[in-house]
Amino acid sequence: MTFLSAVLLIGFLIFIHELGHFIFAKLSGVKVLKFSLGFGPKVIGKKIGETEYLLSAIPLGGYVKMLGEEPDDQLDESERKRSYKNQPIFKRASIVFAGPCFNFLTAVVIFFFVFLIGIPVLMPIIGEVLDNSPASKAMIQKGDRIIEINGKPVEKWTDMTEVIHGSANKPISLKIQRDSTFTIISITPESKKTKDIFGEEKEIGLIGVKPSGEIFTVSEDVFTSAKNAILRTLEITSLTVIGIIKLIQRIIPADTIGGPIMIFSLAERQAEAGALSFFTFAAISINLAILNLLPIPVLDGGHLLFMAIEAVRGKPLSDKTILIAHKIGWVFLLSLMAFAIYNDIFRLISGTPLP
Repeated sequence: MTFLSAVLLIGFLIFIHELGHFIFAKLSGVKVLKFSLGFGPKVIGKKIGETEYLLSAIPLGGYVKMLGEEPDDQLDESERKRSYKNQPIFKRASIVFAGPCFNFLTAVVIFFFVFLIGIPVLMPIIGEVLDNSPASKAMIQKGDRIIEINGKPVEKWTDMTEVIHGSANKPISLKIQRDSTFTIISITPESKKTKDIFGEEKEIGLIGVKPSGEIFTVSEDVFTSAKNAILRTLEITSLTVIGIIKLIQRIIPADTIGGPIMIFSLAERQAEAGALSFFTFAAISINLAILNLLPIPVLDGGHLLFMAIEAVRGKPLSDKTILIAHKIGWVFLLSLMAFAIYNDIFRLISGTPLP
């Protein structure tokens, strides 16, 4: 069932992306010939009106085929007004951008309901004190609850760790509740080298404690949930863009690139962790949007790049140039996919854990 959930999740995100293209093509008066989930040979299909709706054999994406979309498409004079390439730039750009935009909006909606329903967060209660650590030397004990740090209230574990991590070799003040008594303790976090999510070394402060694992649920009202959903989407968007840049700079190793096997495995793992983790993982929709906006021919970003060049030049690139660019784009994408699948298979054979 968890694998089926993963399949349905990926299929849903692809459907949302293609639905954006489809809706804006229809709104722009462009004739849509095909709406397909998957590539390659048709598995099942049905034509409704002027559009054929397909489920295709290779479940690694989808597409919306519009009249006159390809440079070498031959058009009847009667259909020119409804062809994609005869639309003004702003209409074509809106059709192309609608796919990634729908993915961003999907992430916002998912996060909105997650915040509205409630997020489990760790309570600031000590579960373990490491030997010879600043915490053990300051006589902090298992079961102590952190009430304040530097005079500011602490409601959840991350409220405490944010201050501690930024206070290496700097004394801080902790107000601790132990049973029914309250104590003020001065402690200096020791400096430690660690790696961030991008694998880069950084210096943080640590006092040598671990959480108890006790949690409580934080629910937000409608307006706060909407605001936090937008902020979380922007945060993940920023981190994803930074991650791609660091991958190009080789700061992040290329063997971290994953293909469909890794994506399905991660989705399956989140499904096993529970509904909340699964739906939060659905925010991978943001990654899908950003990857599609990369300026690579055949991707949405490549189409937008061609339109930007057309706007500057005052005329479109030649059909020959676009066809060559598309071939180069396909070679690049297929090579990248082959490399990602190689990484997936290597992880399976070697037993390397998923990120």
